[in-house]
Amino acid sequence: MIRIQNIVREQAEAFWKLRLEALKSHPEAFGASYEEQADTPMSEVELKINNQPDQYILGAFSEDNRLLGMAGFRREQAMKVRHKGMVWGVYVSPECRGLGLAKQLMQEILRRGRDIDGLQQIQLTVVTANHTAAALYKKLGFVSYGIEKNALIVQGQSYDEELMAYFLK
Repeated sequence: MIRIQNIVREQAEAFWKLRLEALKSHPEAFGASYEEQADTPMSEVELKINNQPDQYILGAFSEDNRLLGMAGFRREQAMKVRHKGMVWGVYVSPECRGLGLAKQLMQEILRRGRDIDGLQQIQLTVVTANHTAAALYKKLGFVSYGIEKNALIVQGQSYDEELMAYFLK
């Protein structure tokens, strides 16, 4: 049985371990780099963990409370863009892939998004080479609104990102 719930500051070490695993094993999938993040003090990591209705990190937890996957959400704060939110850092440990954890995490973000007053769309980016993730997002109702060419350059190789949005209204 998998539990989807907010990661809390007391779980900062487990969160950061999984985040660094993601950055190290799939550098092409994230804007942040392992090299720049690896030495982040735990006190700073704890500050990244918020549990507000419009800014949180979800975790997929096993029965024995192991963190198996995660996905972050934050709403834009400026007046003219408060109608948008952004999904970031979606990652599931390799040994847990294929169990539907990313789908569960994303469905919870979409469910919560419907409850945020004034939120009209949820955006994300996905590396175009990540066909599995892109297919999941499309199946959930995200639509593509563009491609950013050479969005990331990792070890000299360029990666394009697909820009996607889910419209709540």
